[in-house]
Amino acid sequence: MNDEIAKKCLKDSNIHIVSINCALKSIKSNVMADFIRIDDKGIVISTNNVANPSDLQEIKKYVRNFLNTDNDQISFSRLPQSKFYLKIVGIPYLVEHSNSCLSFNDVEKILKSNHIFNNIILASKPRVIKVSLKSDMSIVWINIWDMQNGSKAKTIINRCFNMGSFIAIVHEANMNSGVLQCKNCWK
Repeated sequence: MNDEIAKKCLKDSNIHIVSINCALKSIKSNVMADFIRIDDKGIVISTNNVANPSDLQEIKKYVRNFLNTDNDQISFSRLPQSKFYLKIVGIPYLVEHSNSCLSFNDVEKILKSNHIFNNIILASKPRVIKVSLKSDMSIVWINIWDMQNGSKAKTIINRCFNMGSFIAIVHEANMNSGVLQCKNCWK
């Protein structure tokens, strides 16, 4: 969404909040829109509770009608997400046919090329750590965005995939040290 449209929406935000809440009441929803703000990706409409898919659809319908546009203009609507922490074991520390160490760019290429990571969005850059000084294997720590119930993470935990002649396994992990996040959000 371009800046001009976002600013137009923010200018009359009081009216839009009232109209969205009327639309939500008409479908007998318990969710109410609290406020509208501009984000770097467009507008964000915050609600008092977690919206279900029909609530999201109603809000999207209102925004589409207000903007006089089709669904292609509105890139996506989504529910609140949480970070999930995973580790991948069984990946060699040195890149094949090279003496260079595995980098986060290499890991991102591996994840994009593998079908089990199709719907996964990384929350931060992957971190590669050598298992031990004498080992030639690594542990790759990845943080992903997921729904609060962990539905995406559950589909890939304990899954195996090939990386060359090696078999890597995805495991659940605790929050990694060095992750910048408010301690109040760790609940």
